[in-house]
Amino acid sequence: VIVTSYLFPEARFSLDRLRAVLVALDNDVGKLVIDLSCRRTGGRWMVAMNKWQTLTDMEVNQESIKLLEPYCSEILIHAADNEGLQSGIDKELVTKLGEWCTKPVTYAGGARHIQDLELVKDLSAGRVDLTIGSALDVFGGSSVTFDECVRWNRQQSGSVAGV
Repeated sequence: VIVTSYLFPEARFSLDRLRAVLVALDNDVGKLVIDLSCRRTGGRWMVAMNKWQTLTDMEVNQESIKLLEPYCSEILIHAADNEGLQSGIDKELVTKLGEWCTKPVTYAGGARHIQDLELVKDLSAGRVDLTIGSALDVFGGSSVTFDECVRWNRQQSGSVAGV
């Protein structure tokens, strides 16, 4: 199960809602992925919802990641300012996620070529996976092919990195 803006009624994070989702999943954190979109504002990354137009009260930082991790198996972070633009990844955010996260985390936003897979791996010390969206040929893009991603993943020594 992937949960997103449901956790933010009236743009405020609700730990009670998160706990309720987990109870509905028989308290099996392995069944839950938390999906957060964020926008950079004032040097911070704030969780955004409603087509990234509404900023919530939650900052994406070490404290919020530490709060969320016990409730899920993975965190998915969308850098909304980069999403769909193929303008490059948010290197600082990827680096921070590599420092903050102890559970699997996938970053989305701005990937534009196959080298971004290696860049994310390097910036995060191998702790962050990358999803490639609009640049990927199977989604109508022309700068990355699905086959290139598969080859890159197979070259990694048993690690699973994002397509």
